[in-house]
Amino acid sequence: MRRILVAGNWKMNTGRAQALELASGLVEQCGEPGAVDVMIAPPFVWLEAVATVVGGSAVQLAAQNAWCESPGAFTGEVALEMVAEAGCGTVILGHSERRQLFGDTDGLVGRKVAAARSAGLGVILCVGETREQREADETDAVLTRQLLAGLEAIDGEMVAGLVVAYEPVWAIGTGLVATTEQAESAHAHLRNELALRYNSDVADATRILYGGSVNPDNAADLMGRPNVDGALVGGASLSVESFVAIINAATGV
Repeated sequence: MRRILVAGNWKMNTGRAQALELASGLVEQCGEPGAVDVMIAPPFVWLEAVATVVGGSAVQLAAQNAWCESPGAFTGEVALEMVAEAGCGTVILGHSERRQLFGDTDGLVGRKVAAARSAGLGVILCVGETREQREADETDAVLTRQLLAGLEAIDGEMVAGLVVAYEPVWAIGTGLVATTEQAESAHAHLRNELALRYNSDVADATRILYGGSVNPDNAADLMGRPNVDGALVGGASLSVESFVAIINAATGV
């Protein structure tokens, strides 16, 4: 049985005070282990401060990105070793904003995934199609390409620490949401690709999250589908009330 994971991606939001307030509120309401795994990904500059708040609680900490080389002359980048030392157990890789705005290619995402797993960090690997690709009936092909590129150097043992997040690019920050049928279809396709790449046991054990304008109103319907194992939440994770409402919706699934 796959445990539901609700992960909040704060993106480039929050000041220090807001970050600590959000983290404290989540620990207060979700700090004890429950039926749903809870994770937050603050901006890099607040990771250590937030780690002191969530430390010892059930709230897990993730980074939003990292570089795939050992520490060295990479101005402006953050090494995986630094992410781990800051208190993170997981890193989000391949997010559509990284792919579209910062040029993270399929190949680079694959290198980052391999480096993160080798460093002992869990990974949330993001994949998803644009509106144009969906309208051209290319969704499955795009998901397969991005998934397999991300997993190119990942063997059956290393994949155990990996979560996949399906994020239809056309639904991120737009208020548009994939229908439950669209989400389930994409997730089922990804699970089938995992079975082909590895085996059915790996596919059955791998959590696949939905990310794309998840909110308290649609969370239960989305996470009630057989192949949807949680959510990667953006804007709604910046409010304790709305994020906890999504967690509670997942708990009732």
